[in-house]
Amino acid sequence: MSRDALVFYSAVDDAAAWRAALAAELPDLDFRADPDIGDPADIRYALAWAPPAGFFARFPNLQLVTNLGAGVDALVRRDDLVPVKFSRLSDPGMVAMMTSYVVFAVTRYARDIPVFERAKRRGEWEYVHPRALSEIRVGVLGLGELGGAAARTLAAMGFTVTGWSRTPKRIEGVASLTGREGLEQVLAGSEILVCMVPLTGDTYHLLGARELALMPHGAKFVNVARGALVDEAALIEALRAGRIAEATLDVFETEPLPAGHALWSLDNVLITPHMASITVPALAARDVAESIRRVRQGLAPLHEVDPARGY
Repeated sequence: MSRDALVFYSAVDDAAAWRAALAAELPDLDFRADPDIGDPADIRYALAWAPPAGFFARFPNLQLVTNLGAGVDALVRRDDLVPVKFSRLSDPGMVAMMTSYVVFAVTRYARDIPVFERAKRRGEWEYVHPRALSEIRVGVLGLGELGGAAARTLAAMGFTVTGWSRTPKRIEGVASLTGREGLEQVLAGSEILVCMVPLTGDTYHLLGARELALMPHGAKFVNVARGALVDEAALIEALRAGRIAEATLDVFETEPLPAGHALWSLDNVLITPHMASITVPALAARDVAESIRRVRQGLAPLHEVDPARGY
């Protein structure tokens, strides 16, 4: 007899934690962690992060794919999926973790911490007088659930924040711009730029050599979205020339970042391994379960993704 089963795949997330969290929400759900999937025809739902090529082709009755994260660009481009509903995760834990990372990265630059890190390695006492946070202009590209929360928090801390997004947003303390002209204004006016836009066909290499050249000389750059939003070669050239003084990068065009890549050798770049935000099962399981309940009733899941838009 066919069963109502979910297949779980992730090389970095805890299957046991997700099994327990979903069992508390949906006791009747048959949770199967790859590769122990049983009869593939039982699978109705998938909860996955970066599954290998061909993964979904095994499941003829798949109805819903939930991405273990906010960015779904890789999922909607796959060729092993029959028409299904897509949803992404958006839980308070994920938002809080992303906001904490952005606050860390921006504050590190605002308080000149890289200067002191290098001075410490030289064994030198180097003083830089702190500036008022209101004097520091921060641009946030992307004002969705993650970007909007980060921009709101930075503004509440006292930074002067301008955001850019596809459509206008109303966020307390944050100026909102749209369109190509708005993008160029944010680039030209931000001494610290944070990239948080989704990766789509329209945003691939959104920041190329021309766009990076619009930024003030010595600006700092933070990317927590997707590596392919930036022309990596152009970014490296700008970092080497000092036009961009510093960068904090959590995402890259190729992940893991290959050994010997030019970014590894740049002293003015902080690299983290795509961990700015992760999903906490105990907090996110409620949304996953609700999406499954809705699909069972023939309704749209929570946080549904439009494959045509890519988010």
